[in-house]
Amino acid sequence: MSALEPLQRRVRPEWIDYNGHLSEAYYVLVFGYATDAVMDQVGLDERYRAGTGCSLYTVEAHVRYLREVGASAELVVISRIVGSGPKRLRLCHEMVVDGVLVATEEILALHVDGRQGRSVQFPRDVARRLAELSEAPPNYAGRAIT
Repeated sequence: MSALEPLQRRVRPEWIDYNGHLSEAYYVLVFGYATDAVMDQVGLDERYRAGTGCSLYTVEAHVRYLREVGASAELVVISRIVGSGPKRLRLCHEMVVDGVLVATEEILALHVDGRQGRSVQFPRDVARRLAELSEAPPNYAGRAIT
């Protein structure tokens, strides 16, 4: 189990598509909320963003839709830090419903100073926390679409 706290969200009625399942855009929305939760846990929270003008910007993402998700499902997203560098962060999110893996997302994000419009190094305490929480990537990470 990840050292990070999981995110929980219930599927909202407006997230359901014409097939009666969670629409693909809302998987990504929930994964975005999970990234925000990781940011809060490592010291890149709202106070940090407001005070520094810095935040994470996702520059690449790979989503796998593995199972259909129905209305009112309780989503649990388990997040893992699977790599970091001076200015970058690699995350893997796993979305689970009733103990079944329904989707994954792997992202590469950069730490960006919005005022300067460029990537900048993480503060030392954040970089240390990212390194402490880093785990081996799951077997699906780093794969290309085939």
